[in-house]
Amino acid sequence: MDNTGETAAKIQWHPGFCSAFEREFRKYREYLRFEREVPLTKGPLFVDLLVIEMLAPISMENELGKIFRAHNICEYKGPDDALNIDDYYKTLAYACLYKSSGQTVDAIPARDITISLIRDAYPRKLMQTLKTEGFELTESYPGVFYVERSDAANRQFPFPTQIIVTSQLERETHSGLRVLRKKADGEDILRFLTEAKRETEPGDRANVNSILQVSMTANLELYRKIGRENAMFYPALQELMKDDLDARWQAGRQEGRAEGISGAVGIYRDEMGLDDKTIIGKIAARFHLTAEQAAQSVQTQES
Repeated sequence: MDNTGETAAKIQWHPGFCSAFEREFRKYREYLRFEREVPLTKGPLFVDLLVIEMLAPISMENELGKIFRAHNICEYKGPDDALNIDDYYKTLAYACLYKSSGQTVDAIPARDITISLIRDAYPRKLMQTLKTEGFELTESYPGVFYVERSDAANRQFPFPTQIIVTSQLERETHSGLRVLRKKADGEDILRFLTEAKRETEPGDRANVNSILQVSMTANLELYRKIGRENAMFYPALQELMKDDLDARWQAGRQEGRAEGISGAVGIYRDEMGLDDKTIIGKIAARFHLTAEQAAQSVQTQES
């Protein structure tokens, strides 16, 4: 049964975004520190993601970071969230609060702060309102729009700002952000899975898993289809579904071994697309059965 619509409403998009954005700049990890949900006041006021350059300014190849300075405020909106003119000014207020939060006067110079607003879909109404208010919008790179004042003397007042539309980013270099959609593109997922197989650093692997957990929750049926048609990705998909499998197995143990085996076979066959030979081996190992007993259990599920 496809519960995509039901589960998508419960998806926590922000952790996946933070992991995807951090992954974007893994090449520069020694220069950057990433902080999530940074408190701006003593009350419950947080900014989604703060990227802080640790050392001297660096030249970034990644177009998402071309605008970056020492302190970079990032506001992310999930697929269900609007991005409007009030959100722009709210994020501007975040940046002002952050600027005033230094330990001494002007410890954080305004010239060292930037703002990034990120959303999957193009925020058409926001863009139009910004133009009406006298801002210029320049698509400096695919999906990356710089927001500047029309008055040349105040082009970056008060802070350099960019709007990132993740669905319009280059597929070849930003698959991690592009898969964070309710209706992800299969080509994006295949590309991301291919890249994910090459990740070896523990931090990178953790970010990949965080992205996949969110993307899979929103696009479970598509991931199942990809898993069935692309055997090379089975290990990654199986690992991500392990918690679901363990939970059902534990429930099956309480209800009886037969129910537990039935649930496991259903997951292996219907959700992971494994063949019977592989399923028999896994059932034998998980339930401590002989190959013959496991084969008989699997055949029972077919009848």
